[in-house]
Amino acid sequence: MANSAWKIARGKGSAQLPLAIVVIFAAVLVLLGKAHSPIFDRIHTFYSDSIAPGLEQASAPFGRMSKWVEGFGNIFTVYNENQKLKEENARLRQWQTVAQVLQNRVDRYQLLLHAVPDPATDAITARVIGRENRPFVSTMILDAGKSHDVKPGEAVIDARGFLGRIFLAGDHTSWVILATDLNSRIPVVIQPGNVQAMMTGDDSRAPLLEFKSQNAQIKAGQPIVTSGDGGLLPAGLPVGVAVWDGHNFRAALLADPSTSEDVRILALKNPPEATPASTQSDLPAVAAGMSPMAPVPPETAAPPRPATTPTAVTPKPRAQQAPVKHDAAPER
Repeated sequence: MANSAWKIARGKGSAQLPLAIVVIFAAVLVLLGKAHSPIFDRIHTFYSDSIAPGLEQASAPFGRMSKWVEGFGNIFTVYNENQKLKEENARLRQWQTVAQVLQNRVDRYQLLLHAVPDPATDAITARVIGRENRPFVSTMILDAGKSHDVKPGEAVIDARGFLGRIFLAGDHTSWVILATDLNSRIPVVIQPGNVQAMMTGDDSRAPLLEFKSQNAQIKAGQPIVTSGDGGLLPAGLPVGVAVWDGHNFRAALLADPSTSEDVRILALKNPPEATPASTQSDLPAVAAGMSPMAPVPPETAAPPRPATTPTAVTPKPRAQQAPVKHDAAPER
């Protein structure tokens, strides 16, 4: 009995001894790991360097498989986009046909009514090669100049709307003064109602609207286009919409100069004629059929009197008085 009990106890102790050794070894590993021993770092780097080629070779088939699966999925995406583009192209062709029909109808009506057609414009496509924001001027630099027949005052637009106008043209480059600049004043029209206004830049993203009529009635959200007054800018170019800032109406521009890349420079084929100098026939009397009155000669004024210089008055010499003789005192 005693021998059997001793064997059981011995068996239990021999079973518990390896567990204690494992716990102590794990604790030592944890302590060494927290200490960030350089030995472990070198072992880790050596291990990662040694297995890196094998991992690359093993992962290469999986990478090619994932690309093939991704490309197979993109086939359906490209197919759907292609179908959408075909539908949009078909709709654009329909609208192009409608626009051509309407343009032909407008041309016939103008011939019947002897109406003056809108002035034709020439367009030059240019690229924005620079932007400059100074304290008193905000500009864009384009890669087209006098060699491309670019002239100061011409309108510059992009796909969204009006950007500004050319104010300086070099041989191969030109500078655009933006609609938001302090020096920009563009005549515009608020539709509907044909409300005339002047869009004045004040270095904010929404230029100020100054109305020519004090009784102008407009609402926020009405579209704004160029009026063409002055004959430099074409009429009807989209500018923006009217917004109310709490004090004044402003123009929220459609185009953003900071993101524009390709722009178009619009030039009128028939520039406005210079105003002739006024002559005598432009007088109201001549226009009414009466002969102009002879100019009234200026009144003859009396010759000016010569200026008299005051003469100095010389004082007269006083008369010399005879000396007064005193009687001698009587002798006592």
